[in-house]
Amino acid sequence: MDKVSVLASGGLDSSVLIAKLATGAEVYPIYVRCGFAWEELELDGLQSFLDALDNPNVMPTTVLSVPINVLYGDHWSVSGASVPGADEPDENTYLPGRNIILIALAAVWGSTHGVSRIAIGSLGGNPFPDATPEFFDSFARALSMGLGRNVMVEAPMRGMHKDDLIRMFKDLPLELTLTCMAPKKGARHCGQCNKCRERQLAFRNAGVVDRTVYLG
Repeated sequence: MDKVSVLASGGLDSSVLIAKLATGAEVYPIYVRCGFAWEELELDGLQSFLDALDNPNVMPTTVLSVPINVLYGDHWSVSGASVPGADEPDENTYLPGRNIILIALAAVWGSTHGVSRIAIGSLGGNPFPDATPEFFDSFARALSMGLGRNVMVEAPMRGMHKDDLIRMFKDLPLELTLTCMAPKKGARHCGQCNKCRERQLAFRNAGVVDRTVYLG
């Protein structure tokens, strides 16, 4: 069976990607700790989803670490203060270089574990420079050159939007996923941030009942 590592955040997109790929491949979820304020609850959400999925093709989650605070300083993603609200544009949620760090770490891990494919849950409409097909292709070539082995970076859902995922995978335990920048204990969504608003709108546009618990 083919092997693929999936950059897993515990969010709806990457969780659906794990379930999707696990139908025909051995999937290795990779979670990268950077020091973001939401990480503990994200990991809880990821594990809850994987437990409920209960697919033997999904391997235990690998947790890698790289400190981001030296680069980001007191950025809202580290401090947890002044998180972009529901009415703020997506541009305000940009985390510079995040995909560069995640993909590079997954590639190095894969080089020592015999996994050449890396999948990321990037969706259509993502405006950030490290989430384009051109970036994924060129970065894969650079990583292949630097590691001396073939590295493939895939974004299988790049042509889809969040409401498409929800509609297609509504039978998955999507309520266990966490798409929030200010979650509260119990992996509950704050209901106030940009990502919560995006999630709520996606369920509404999909015409699917949202079983997510939101505070506020």
